Parts: sequence; C-alpha cells; structure tokens
Amino acid sequence: MVEIVVADPHRAGHEVRYYPGEVNLKRAHIVVINKIDTADHLNIQMVRENIRKNNAHAEIVEAASPLYTDDYGLISNKRVLVIEDGPTLTHGEMKYGAGVMAAIKYGAKEIIDPRDAAVGSIRDTYKKYPHIGSLIPCMGYSKTQIAELEKTINAINADVVIIATPIDLRRIVMIKQPCCRITYELQEIGVPTLKDLLHKYFAV
Repeated sequence: MVEIVVADPHRAGHEVRYYPGEVNLKRAHIVVINKIDTADHLNIQMVRENIRKNNAHAEIVEAASPLYTDDYGLISNKRVLVIEDGPTLTHGEMKYGAGVMAAIKYGAKEIIDPRDAAVGSIRDTYKKYPHIGSLIPCMGYSKTQIAELEKTINAINADVVIIATPIDLRRIVMIKQPCCRITYELQEIGVPTLKDLLHKYFAV
C-alpha cells in the first residue's frame, strides 16, 4: 500500500501539531505540498523542513489549487458575502478559505462581515471560534442549522453570495441574492508528478 498525504502551507506547522496528521505524515510514501501558488514562501519552506525532519524518505510533489468559478464577472466591484467550508474555519483554524481568496482575485469591492446578522448556531460558532474572518462558516449538520444558515444569509444586504463549500449550497438552501460557486482542482507543478511516483511504486 502506498500512502499519499496532502500538506497545506496555509496552515504551516499543522502537519506535525495534530493527531492523526503527524502520524499520517510519518507514514507517508508521498507528500503533496498543495497551494504553493498562493501560500507564503516561508510557510512552504517550513512544511518542506517538517517533512524532511519527520519522514526523510517521503517523496515530495508540489502542486497548486487554481480557483474556478461559474461566473467570475459577477464578483468584480461588488459587495460580496462569502460562505466557506465550516470545518476548515472551526477546528481547522483558518481565518479564510477559497471563497475569500476568490473575492480578492476577481476584484470584489467589499467582503461583508456577516456577524451582526448571524442567528442560532451560526452566531454561536463565531463566539466559539473568534478567529474566523469576514465570512459565514457553513454549519449545516441538521435541519435546524440549515434553517439558521439560510436565515443568516438572506438577512445580509449583499450584491452577490460567493459559495465556497464542498457541495453547492443552492441544492439545500434558498438564497435570495445572486450566487456564484468557487471550486478548485489539483495542478501539479514540476517533477516528480503523482503519476511518475505511482508508476515507480507499482512498476511490474
């Protein structure tokens, strides 16, 4: 079995700070350092050093995660409300995600802070995780939370809602404002590539 682990330099140091992440790193045959197109150079270097210190035999693949949207023109010069993946912002300790990065990339006029409009579990999430930036963490694990998420979104006077969640929220939440969805794909940079290494490990 070949173990492949992804490291995120936007969270440099997390790869050796948490369980099971540190164990996964130490067991990995291949480590993909992702998002090197948007992460700080020093953070990328920190991740590389942590890999070498904890698993000197692991092969490293570098990659980017370019952002895509179904309507980038909708964002330019608009006041936007960003909805991000909840776990990334809560126990993942990030202040922002792909939605905020897309808002900046595509020239949003303003990223609206939604705290004053938050209700129920969304409001409670801000209190429990005060580091969260100007965005809504998607907390939709029950019918009640989904209803509170919908109420929070629709109470905000935004020109556009940027959806940067694993699923398209429009499938489960009625959003009154115009929306666009952010996605991203892995784009390997340089060599070796994952394909190169998998050929190596599975060569007959």
